[in-house]
Amino acid sequence: MYGEKACLLAFYILCICLSVVESIGQVIWAVNSGGDSHTDVHGIRYQKDPLNVGITSDFGRSLIIQRVLQQDQILYQTERYHHSSFGYDIPIKDDGQYVLVMKFSEVYFSSSDMKVFNIKLNEHTIVENLDIYHLAGRGVAHDEIIPFTVKKAKLTVQNEQIDFKESIKVEFEKGSADNPKVNAIYVMKGTIDDVPKLSPLPGTEKPAQEEEEEEGDDEDTSTTAKQESKRPRRPSEAKVTDPYASEDSSSMMWPVVIAIGAFVPIAFCLCKL
Repeated sequence: MYGEKACLLAFYILCICLSVVESIGQVIWAVNSGGDSHTDVHGIRYQKDPLNVGITSDFGRSLIIQRVLQQDQILYQTERYHHSSFGYDIPIKDDGQYVLVMKFSEVYFSSSDMKVFNIKLNEHTIVENLDIYHLAGRGVAHDEIIPFTVKKAKLTVQNEQIDFKESIKVEFEKGSADNPKVNAIYVMKGTIDDVPKLSPLPGTEKPAQEEEEEEGDDEDTSTTAKQESKRPRRPSEAKVTDPYASEDSSSMMWPVVIAIGAFVPIAFCLCKL
């Protein structure tokens, strides 16, 4: 009797643990652009890139991509680019809240303004003048996360309504410099809170005291300085000795550790039978 109760309790704990491990939204479509199929640490299954437009490249394999665990390096090392605009057609059957996640890493250029392009969703510009190096540096992961809603044949994104017919078109539009590209892309049914986030950029975390001092200084900032600050800046220290130093992998491993721990009493009960 005691053994049965222990087994039921262990099974209940295991179900809770597994729900924590899989506490992300429902991914309805995912592609590893320019690469083969891959399942990441969050259980997201990326299919092999089906597109036959543009050029595939794995030049990024020569780099260790910062902000990413070793298992998922490939998502930022392979890419698809094109000398003109290109895109993906993604089917969406149901109304609801969705999130478009696009993964990037600059693996070739070593300065800003060398690769600049736009991203459109159903002909609506959702990211303008994207400069990956300027935002993150070379060999550093960067995600663009765009929430949108589908309801009654209308797609709403960034406060704009667009006609919708069972699919979305994500287009990488040639901009002012070089060619548009993408490393990986997926669509999740859910909200931004359901999307796994990258670790902070190296050098961007500051003590609370410094943040308070900066808030006081902001009051005296001139209008010109404020306008210049609108453009995101990449961290001043692009080189990091340990590419995984900023990755808090311990927090990601806790659900796994708990889940494994839940198996112990189950195994014990089975041995007693």
